[in-house]
Amino acid sequence: MSPAGTPRRIALTPAARRVLDAAGSLFYERGIHAVGVDLIAAEAGVTKKTLYDRFGSKEQIVVEYLADRDERWRGFLAEHLEAVQPTAEARVLAVFDASRAWAATNSPKGCSMVNAHAEISDPSHPAYPIITGQKQWMLALFTDLAREITPDRAGDLGRTLMLLHEGALVAHGLRVFADPIRHARDQAQAILAAAGERPR
Repeated sequence: MSPAGTPRRIALTPAARRVLDAAGSLFYERGIHAVGVDLIAAEAGVTKKTLYDRFGSKEQIVVEYLADRDERWRGFLAEHLEAVQPTAEARVLAVFDASRAWAATNSPKGCSMVNAHAEISDPSHPAYPIITGQKQWMLALFTDLAREITPDRAGDLGRTLMLLHEGALVAHGLRVFADPIRHARDQAQAILAAAGERPR
């Protein structure tokens, strides 16, 4: 672990990138604990020695997998936020739209962070700060946007939006009912309309 609890990261060589791509698909589809380094190496077309030379441990591969997912999600979300009107309400709804689009192509089995947390609940695991850090970042994003809508109740509104968003991601992964992220967006829109009508 590097300073301030930030997980150590490695520079990705072409071979390491192949390992990470293979591991990412396997971890997401089968679960982190169910996938061993032998399978990752075989899928990546490298030797176990190369895998360990590049990453040092399976834990480091998990760190890189989750950090890579997080970075790609944040970039994807930024593009959606930049494409909408610069109002807080539009940007909140854009988060749900981005999640819906991301889930359709990248997360058919639900949020990778939520899924990883089901397997990694020990705060001492080097990947744990990535999992919780993404969710803290999402809460901060919703709260910052809520502050523009209802400054006095930004914390409450931010947490409400976060709960809607995260609940929708879980429901999507479990396939409880059709299009839960769209449903959560509709509920968020109603909440935002009500919040905007309150005296500030």
